Amino acid sequence: MSFSLIQKVNDEQKKKQVVDARSGDTVRVHQKIKEGSKERIQVFEGVVIRTDNKSQHTSRITVRKVASGVGVEKSFLLHSPLVEKVEIVRRSKVRRNFLSYLRQRSGKGARLTAVQFDREAVNAVKNDHAEEEEARIKEQKAVEAAERQAAKDAEDAELAAKAAEVEARHAENN
Repeated sequence: MSFSLIQKVNDEQKKKQVVDARSGDTVRVHQKIKEGSKERIQVFEGVVIRTDNKSQHTSRITVRKVASGVGVEKSFLLHSPLVEKVEIVRRSKVRRNFLSYLRQRSGKGARLTAVQFDREAVNAVKNDHAEEEEARIKEQKAVEAAERQAAKDAEDAELAAKAAEVEARHAENN
C-alpha cells in the first residue's frame, strides 16, 4: 500500500520526457537562477562524467568543465523544475559510467573520441510544462500591452477633448 503511494508521488514529480544524457556526452544545461525578484537562465556546458538513478525521479548527471584552468563540477537533477533544458552537443565513445579519471587529466589527455549521432533526434524532447509557461507569459504580456494601449488611447481622447474645449473658449472670447 505505502510503496504504491510513494511510487505514485514520485511519478507525479517526474517530467514527461528528459534527454538521454550518457557518460562522455558534452551537454549544455539550461538552469533557472533566481536573484532577488528576477529570474534568468544560466547555461553550463561540460562533459557528463557520471549518471545516477536514470530510471527514477532522482535521476542526476554530474557535469565537469574547466573554467580559467580550474575544474568545476556541478550535479543536476534532471527532473528538477529548475533545469529548463539539457541539450546534447556531442557524444563520445566511453567504456565506463563514472569518468572520474578525467579529473587528473588536462589538455589532450582529457580528450574523448567523438561518435556520430543524430543531434536533432536526441535533443527533440518536448517539455509541455515549459511550453505552457512560455505561452502563459506571452499571453500575459499581450494583455498588459493591450491595457497600456487602452490607457494611452483614453488619455489621448481626454487630451483631445480638453484641446477642443480650450479652442471653443478661445473662439467665444474672440
